[in-house]
Order: sequence, then C-alpha cells, then structure tokens
Amino acid sequence: MTIAFIFVMCSGLAHALWNLFAKQSEDKAVFLWAIYAPATVLLLPSLIAELAQARYAASEWLLLGASLGMQALYAVLLSLTYKAGDLSQVYPLMRGMPTLLVPLAGALLLGERMPPWGWIGIGCMLVGFLVMIGRSPGGDTGREFRKPIALAVCVGLCIASYTLIDKINLQHISPLALLEVTNIGFLLGLTPAACRRGRLRRTLRNRWRTLWLGAVLSPGSYLLFLLAAGRADVSAISPVREVGIVFGTLFGLFILKERQGVRRVTASAAVAAGIILVASSAHGS
Repeated sequence: MTIAFIFVMCSGLAHALWNLFAKQSEDKAVFLWAIYAPATVLLLPSLIAELAQARYAASEWLLLGASLGMQALYAVLLSLTYKAGDLSQVYPLMRGMPTLLVPLAGALLLGERMPPWGWIGIGCMLVGFLVMIGRSPGGDTGREFRKPIALAVCVGLCIASYTLIDKINLQHISPLALLEVTNIGFLLGLTPAACRRGRLRRTLRNRWRTLWLGAVLSPGSYLLFLLAAGRADVSAISPVREVGIVFGTLFGLFILKERQGVRRVTASAAVAAGIILVASSAHGS
C-alpha cells in the first residue's frame, strides 16, 4: 500500500504541473493535443501487440471503447474549461468532483469498503473544495461565474466515469496498454482543433519548452495512477491523488498571480487534512 500511495502522490503533482502549462498556453486545445501526441505514437506498438493476442469478450471491448470515448469528451471539455476560468477556480472543482463520486460508486458497484475516518477525510476535502470555488467579493457574476463552474463540473463527471471504467478495464488489460487507449481517446477529441491551419505550427513555435515537459508529465501522471489502482482499492487512492488540487492552487497563487488570499490557503489545509485521513484509512483497511 505504501508504494501505491507514493505513486498516487506523484501522479497528483505531475497532473497539476501539466495543467499549469495548459492554462498558460494561448491555444489550449492544440497544446493539449501536442503534449499527448508523442506518448501516443510511442505506445501504439505495445497496444497493437497486446490486442493481437487478446481474446476479449464483447463486453470487454465495449468497456475499452467507453474509456476511449470518455477521454475524448474529457479532452474537449478540459480545453473549454481553461478558456473560461482561472486555474484556481476550476481545477479544484474538476478534480474534487470524483473524490465524492468515485468512493460512492466504488462501494456501490465494485464492493469496495472504506473505514469511517476515510469518509470523514473525504468530507474535509469536500469542504476545502467548496471554499476554493466560492465566489469572492467583487468577482465575476452571473453567466461569467456560472460557465466555468458548469464546465468544470462536467469535466469532473468525466473523470469519475473513466476512473471507474478503467478500474474494471485493468482486470483484462495491462496499465501500459490501457494508458495508450486513453491517450488515443484524448487525441481524437482534440484532433479537429489541431488540424486547423497554422494552429499546431504556431503552438510548437511558441511553447516548445513546456510542450516537451507536458508530453512527459501528462501520460506519466495517469500511468502512475493506473499502477497504484492495480495495487489498492480505487476508493482509497483516488481521493489521495487530489493532492494535486493543493499544488494547483499554489501554482495559481504564486505563478499565475490569480487572486485567492487566505481563503485559498485555508481550503488547501482542509484538503491536506482530508488526504491524511483517507490515506490512514487505506492503511487500516
């Protein structure tokens, strides 16, 4: 369980970093496409080799297709969300939504269990998430406030869905091959934007340094999570991955210079406390 915990903590940090790069980019859809492309090309032979030897039932193929489809939808919604809102506004909500949904679905659908203090930890994190996305005095009102929040909620629902689907998929496919399936889905969702004239060339020219970093961190963050999911209950480790919310909030505060203040720091402390409780419950289960 200790190895799984380390994997998922590193996954959260890596995820927050590449999302910071995506938020900083001018053409977010094309930037996201570009950071996923290298790993997708490199991993394609391993996926083909594994599928060539597989004997999947129709339901298992459908689950792989569902994972691919949810990743495509996730990619499109993610690019739209970062156009509409600040990193510190939308990132906590996108990542926080599955913290509630995944443990509930894990318990109801997968038969997983979590001790009471684990649920208390999830409650602490949810309080922190709500404080993070709360409207500050003098902030946006009406549609300007609701649009990024609504998009972020939809992204969170996608994350919860593909997390549960991929947990089941790991019963019949390797983490590396499943990572390639999700990469292909992500690319498919953003390919129409990347094919528009001049956009990819412009992004490569202006953002080539962060593109290479993002190309490593983006698939690497989810591979670390998949490796952890193969060692522990998804209801225990999925909330721990949301330590990335703390990192993302700090990146917004100190790097992007977004207005947050004491409210954001307090929320991060609540999230950290919740993470400790959930991790403790995982060790005790």
